[in-house]
Amino acid sequence: MTNAITRTLPGPLLGCIADDFTGATDLANMLVRGGMRTVQTIGVPDSDATLDADALVVALKSRTLPAAEAVAQSLAALEWLRAQGCQQIFFKYCSTFDSTDAGNIGPVTDALLDALAREPLPGAGSNANANANANALDNDFTIACPAFPENGRTLYRGHLFVGDALLNESGMENHPLTPMTDASLVRVLQRQTASQVGLVRYDVVARGASAVRERYAELRRDGVRMAIADALSDADLYTLGEACAGLPLITGGSGVALGLPENFRRAGLLAARADAADLPHIAGASAVLAGSASKATQAQVAQWRATRPAFRLDPLAAARGEPLVEQALAFAREHLNATPPQPVLIYATATPDEVKAVQRELGVSAAGHLVETTLAAIARGLRDMGVRKFVVAGGETSGAVVQALEIHTLRIGTQIDPGVPATATIGTQPLALALKSGNFGTTDFFAKALRQLDGVA
Repeated sequence: MTNAITRTLPGPLLGCIADDFTGATDLANMLVRGGMRTVQTIGVPDSDATLDADALVVALKSRTLPAAEAVAQSLAALEWLRAQGCQQIFFKYCSTFDSTDAGNIGPVTDALLDALAREPLPGAGSNANANANANALDNDFTIACPAFPENGRTLYRGHLFVGDALLNESGMENHPLTPMTDASLVRVLQRQTASQVGLVRYDVVARGASAVRERYAELRRDGVRMAIADALSDADLYTLGEACAGLPLITGGSGVALGLPENFRRAGLLAARADAADLPHIAGASAVLAGSASKATQAQVAQWRATRPAFRLDPLAAARGEPLVEQALAFAREHLNATPPQPVLIYATATPDEVKAVQRELGVSAAGHLVETTLAAIARGLRDMGVRKFVVAGGETSGAVVQALEIHTLRIGTQIDPGVPATATIGTQPLALALKSGNFGTTDFFAKALRQLDGVA
């Protein structure tokens, strides 16, 4: 397989579709680290305005939607990215492969492959060195690789590990919305699609990009449309990225994007630059909002509460009609107006048993929606009282907050912790944000993130 990427049209090179908001910033962070100026949009833009970027990341909130809705949103994102002139598409999902047996990873991947087979991307396959027949085959094949070794997610013989534990023994089996009870991603993905799913094993990846491309060709000949790809290290991800240079569609976690910027450089399409992560300085007050129930976020909340002001949201109290939004904002106002001002944490983070108790009383969907809408209303109130720097924990929570704050585009800055960059909104009255997946970040992440948002320059 030869490199089928060309830049025959102005505009961005790589177009990305992410199934949640923190996952989108995670991916954007990886691309910025690789020297690509990256802009993240919140949902599919309704404007044709040109964005000055090497990569565009469309952040959807589709991970837990019914599969048909997730497919429709993803195809709309694909059409917008195609219109921007993107030469390659990346479908990004969580490094723990969060999904159900009904989707959405398999159905979305099938739909994107179908769309790209019907109408190739602008310029794809027009490189004089590209093999047109190979490119046609590539339109109906892709990989799936959620590995992110830097954060402890590795794939071995198609089985996903979180640290030293198999996925189904890592705590993800207790996820309230997408419990992951099977570590074999070949089995998980096969349950979501009628397409044949194969495997690119670690011993093939260890032999380099040429061996991986040969494995792709072998799988295609056998009728495989999607292949789980093993990765134990960043070196494996660079190998996979290089081998994917000719694929119109790549799917995975943010880790597999490590090798993509260099593909564009090898093709002479991406210049080396030192300013890809530059952000403006933003003045104003700071606050932390946490809705995730993950182990990492629980530890981060506990460390903050030990020395700093925090307000806990009780979903059952909210369901009873108690004025939690007003109480939380009054708490925040007291501390933000102190001398010196004190950033506050407002959180709904709870243990798995506490979450299940709330879900039993309110229902799974209603409980999650109540937390998200409450934190969204609090975010609006904080902005109105002068908060300009937000740290948000949890993918669903981040989606609710950015929508409540009417944020449409983000420029991506430097990394705070693996998978979590500083970001800044584009436009008038800018905000600085750190949007964190629930499972990401060190125990002191909240304080560390606020320090970085205070110092972005």
